[in-house]
Amino acid sequence: MKRKHRRLLFVVVSLGLLGSAAALILNTVEDSLIFFYTPSDLAARPAAPDNRFRLGGLVEKGSVRSKGKTTFFNVTDMNRTISVIYTGVLPDLFREGQGVVAEGTLDPDGRFTASQILAKHDETYMPKEVADALSKKGRWREGKSGK
Repeated sequence: MKRKHRRLLFVVVSLGLLGSAAALILNTVEDSLIFFYTPSDLAARPAAPDNRFRLGGLVEKGSVRSKGKTTFFNVTDMNRTISVIYTGVLPDLFREGQGVVAEGTLDPDGRFTASQILAKHDETYMPKEVADALSKKGRWREGKSGK
């Protein structure tokens, strides 16, 4: 084999290995991404069951009920509403009319099963994604707590 052919073979094999490594890294990163949706986003393009994502909006007034450590409530963006079920201890600032971000999966029947409820310790906190989504719909103004 000529020196020129060996060099070309080395370059081709190196590019193949580099491309394979890049594909593996991108696949791993894509699997660990958690997307954010509002109830209206889910109505427009439903998420696949068993895909983890974050659901954000306001806790609908009058929708919170508990059975032991399991809590049922609705999340709304003032246009659409999604039922949520969560088993565990809720953050102290979780209440009706407040912004919430729940992480979990969508059941085949359309109910969201949360594995984590995210909150911040400031009582006027509205998660940025939720505030942005509600602002687009004209339902949120900076400085308001969503009450």
